[in-house]
Amino acid sequence: MTYCVGVTGGIGSGKSSAAALFAELGAGIIDTDDIAHELTRPGGLAMPAITAAFGTGIVAADGSLDRAAMRKRVFNEPAQRKVLEAILHPLIRAEARDRAVRSTAPYVMLVVPLLLETGGYQDLVRRVLVIDCDESDQIRRTMQRSGLTEEAVRAIMVAQLPRQQRLDRADDVLRNDADIARLRSQVAPLHDRYLKLAVAAQNPQ
Repeated sequence: MTYCVGVTGGIGSGKSSAAALFAELGAGIIDTDDIAHELTRPGGLAMPAITAAFGTGIVAADGSLDRAAMRKRVFNEPAQRKVLEAILHPLIRAEARDRAVRSTAPYVMLVVPLLLETGGYQDLVRRVLVIDCDESDQIRRTMQRSGLTEEAVRAIMVAQLPRQQRLDRADDVLRNDADIARLRSQVAPLHDRYLKLAVAAQNPQ
């Protein structure tokens, strides 16, 4: 299997932006949020089970998951969130594993927002990269990107590991607190490191 680096970070930390820069250098990218969207689009593999569990009120007019309606259902109801996760997570993990096996890239980056919280990818991930920024930046970016209120963003953050705990469990940390040029300057040496680790993993002494 292709050498796999797990990428995580709090909401709004810039995981997708960082992954895109690694992709420019040749890394394979497997984004579990993208997989989740595919599973919940019209005709998506997860939609029958989600509809059976939650009813048609969370189905948009086109047959996809109404993400806003679902967000309201699950973020204040931990039991409901667990039901949704029990449906989605096994399907996401299976697809991520399949993509990692099929990848021809020198290494792959598995982007998982709740990588450390769920512990569901320990068999795939060889190294953990945390994308980090100040919590104020997380809130500002997420509000600008998603149109959520500050209260809604903070509610999402509560469901994630505290920042320091995430950093304590990182093998590598990429600070995303400036512009794209600063981000790119940190990506290049990490890319070189991952290439060497991938080669070493394929040719153990």
